[in-house]
Amino acid sequence: MFPQEVSERGRSRGRLSRGVRVLPSYCCRRSTITLVRAGFTLLELLIVIGILAVLLVLIAPAFTSLKSGGDVTNAAYTIKGVLDTARTYAKANNTYTWVGFYEENTTDTAPTNNAPPYPGKGRLVLTTVVSKDGTKIYEDYDPAAALPSDRIKQLGKMTKIEGIHLTDLGNPSPTPVPSPIPDTLLARPSTPYTEGAPFDHFNRISSESSDATLFPFAAQNYTFYKAIRFNPRGEANINSTYTLKHLGEIGVKPTHGSVVDINNPNAAAIQFNGIGGDVKIYRR
Repeated sequence: MFPQEVSERGRSRGRLSRGVRVLPSYCCRRSTITLVRAGFTLLELLIVIGILAVLLVLIAPAFTSLKSGGDVTNAAYTIKGVLDTARTYAKANNTYTWVGFYEENTTDTAPTNNAPPYPGKGRLVLTTVVSKDGTKIYEDYDPAAALPSDRIKQLGKMTKIEGIHLTDLGNPSPTPVPSPIPDTLLARPSTPYTEGAPFDHFNRISSESSDATLFPFAAQNYTFYKAIRFNPRGEANINSTYTLKHLGEIGVKPTHGSVVDINNPNAAAIQFNGIGGDVKIYRR
């Protein structure tokens, strides 16, 4: 081997050796820098936790209100769905249907049968029954009597809505200032509170009212004393005993268990047209 070749190999090894020695040193420095940048102190962690705790305290009421508002809205649409189904069935099958309303405590574990005003609060029970022979069974002027069980049948399943109270929301101002947003609670028609005075309370269904139908009916061990009846034309009549109204109303408010949340602004009104039977929801 010539001296020149030996020299070249030596220089190559020297460069390789120097490269090997430099790389570990460089990698170690890079790793150390990365660890320092990714770390944080206990003090910083405590500060972050404190900020999160303050934010939770501030926004928790807002989330609670949103949930309550959502519960009221869902309840209103559930009631609307039950009414729409009953009306559609009455028209499609040329018969009469009754939607019954009953409210009990959320703590009740077995069906109760209290006459109005309903003392229970927090769980609304709904069910629909149908006339088997296509008649309304009793005339409005007949003596009080329960609908015979052999002449009605239950339509679908019973509906139970938790955390809701059936109540009277009060007459909206006829000329509110400023003008409310259309289709909101304050902008709804005041007809159910003004038509037929002094008996206009017959236009509304509320658990706190003593109004009751002369013709209650039983279903799944419940007795329903408040009802909306639909005839084959789709017309709606409250409690089967009161004259046809232009509008009827059902008000709902949220509850905490069996206690009505009177300070909660969330509420909804379900208004139904007596002649057409159409149902509309108004939210705050």
